[in-house]
Amino acid sequence: MQARTPPGFTAFAVMVLLCATWAFQQVTIKVAGEGISPILQAGLRSAIALGLLTAWAYWRRLPLRGDDGSLRPGLLAGLLFGIEFVFIYVGLSYTTASRMIVFLYTAPCLTVLGLHCFVAGEQLRWRHLAGVALAFAGIVFGFAGASGARPDAWIGDGLGLLAALGWAATTVLIRASRLATISATKVLFYQLAASAALLLPLSPLLGESGVTTLNVPIVLALAYQGVIVAFASYLTWFWLLTRHLAGRLMVFSFLTPLFGVAFGVLFLGERLTPSFMVAAVCVTLGIVLVNLPASRPAAAESPE
Repeated sequence: MQARTPPGFTAFAVMVLLCATWAFQQVTIKVAGEGISPILQAGLRSAIALGLLTAWAYWRRLPLRGDDGSLRPGLLAGLLFGIEFVFIYVGLSYTTASRMIVFLYTAPCLTVLGLHCFVAGEQLRWRHLAGVALAFAGIVFGFAGASGARPDAWIGDGLGLLAALGWAATTVLIRASRLATISATKVLFYQLAASAALLLPLSPLLGESGVTTLNVPIVLALAYQGVIVAFASYLTWFWLLTRHLAGRLMVFSFLTPLFGVAFGVLFLGERLTPSFMVAAVCVTLGIVLVNLPASRPAAAESPE
């Protein structure tokens, strides 16, 4: 097995591109939301990526079946993954893309608390505690004062926090279960398959309007989510994890909320407020602290 190395210039450039890709997804959810209801949109995202992943695994002869004891935790991880994206997509119906990305990226800070409780050898250190404290300070500042968004934006902000909890729970489950010993491709397959199976029938059951408008921007926005983010970017991320130290890569995640805030302002005309700027800084510093390189690399995790 090839030894993992610290990321060089190429890995650095790819990670910056990935962070921008993940951040821009919030903008495309807003765009596609003009013609596709939230839960259906999330389900279609997973279904598109699932089809591409299955074809890619078949072409590469990567096994997705087999009795390796991962089915139950895999289905649970997929369920959590699907619920997380319900919160994200519905939440973006209420709050701005820039606010959603900041609240969502409290997840790395919440993850260290879960790992401390459920995974041996993942005890909290001073930097973890400081990172969690900064993230929660960011939450307080984020909810304080004028939001710069619609009056009921707090609903979307709250759903963003629930999505962060779902993301953290999924990561802890992967690290604490049989999923930690199987291929990252199979873990992603479980997440996409279970979420598509959950979300596509859930949309009509909840009375969503479904597809009301289809035009070029909406189709491109949905394709971006399914093809670029959920398929191509996740596979690129897992490829990086096979070659470089995970702890050194994870520290780049602080760029995603910064890109998300910038894209919300540039492409959607979202307005920033002083309290929200403080929130973004606190959450970003919290992410940096909890992801500082440790003595041993972290296990593979799915980015959002």
